[in-house]
Amino acid sequence: MVSIEFWGENYYGHPPLSEDIVSKAEEILKVKLPASYITLLKLQNGGYTKGFQFPIEQGIIDMDEIPLEQLYGIVLDPSIKSSQNILDSNYLIEEWGLPPDQVLISGNGHWWITLDYRSGKDPKVSFLDMDLNVELVLSETFSDFIERLVPDSSFAGQDFT
Repeated sequence: MVSIEFWGENYYGHPPLSEDIVSKAEEILKVKLPASYITLLKLQNGGYTKGFQFPIEQGIIDMDEIPLEQLYGIVLDPSIKSSQNILDSNYLIEEWGLPPDQVLISGNGHWWITLDYRSGKDPKVSFLDMDLNVELVLSETFSDFIERLVPDSSFAGQDFT
């Protein structure tokens, strides 16, 4: 599992994660979140990362890496306005016409990284690109996804926007 060096700024001021917050989020989303995701959110409840890329096999899509500049946390307090909250998943799925049974953990509207529950209670990590109409399983587990991330510094000079 990654260290505290994973996290950058908690720009929206998400509160620390508690078991109560996790339980309520799982009830709202009707899923069991991966333990490794919860462990990472206990270090910091979402926000910007130190900057990572997930390498993908060349030729699958017109990218060699998928950026992970932010990872969504869990925010129950409606007074905290955040664009990095997994509890917005159902709204965003409807808004963007995404496949069902996803928990959005990063993205910008045109593409998303998701916990994909379509194949069962243990989610895969998927990439959905709405502009290119591409769905790609990145990893069979969240733990594996995190372990395969590469720091941005490995890709210096490349533009991912």
